[in-house]
Amino acid sequence: RHPLATFFHLFFRVSAIVTYLFCDWFSNSFVACFVTILLLLSFDFWSVKNVTGRLLVGLRWWNQIDEDGKSHWVFEAKRVPTVAASTEAEARIFWLGLIICPVIWTMFFFSTLFSLKLKWLALVIAGISLQTANLYGYIHCKLGGQKTISRVTSRLFGTTDAPKRQSRISEDGTEEHGKTGTR
Repeated sequence: RHPLATFFHLFFRVSAIVTYLFCDWFSNSFVACFVTILLLLSFDFWSVKNVTGRLLVGLRWWNQIDEDGKSHWVFEAKRVPTVAASTEAEARIFWLGLIICPVIWTMFFFSTLFSLKLKWLALVIAGISLQTANLYGYIHCKLGGQKTISRVTSRLFGTTDAPKRQSRISEDGTEEHGKTGTR
């Protein structure tokens, strides 16, 4: 069980949303609100990407650049034979937080756009970007951990031009899937 990781998984996300909603009540400084919310979003992105995803669901993703300058996205899924009830609850919390928060930031985007509060638009776009980047990475990890997407699509469409994928097992029992190519 990882109660501290679960707490911080939700803390930074919820804090950023609550601060966005009520910042005008506590401060008249747009810059202070902007920086505070952006810091909370950044802390959330880092903690979810590097800590809570690995601890709560056994998934990790990152980008590495090889000696040739080629960018490789690596999606890692830890092989876990049985999941305890406590970690299943933590996994649900992880996925709910990962899915619901980008939806909330998208609603903020339309609210900001239609109310013509355009000074907040950059912040809302940053929130959407950071939240959906983590969501995209973890969905890729989850799907890549079960089966390689390019194999499935190449079988469905009969193409051989699907991107090459790497898959390897590291020393700690994790399975890594990476899409090779330049960016």
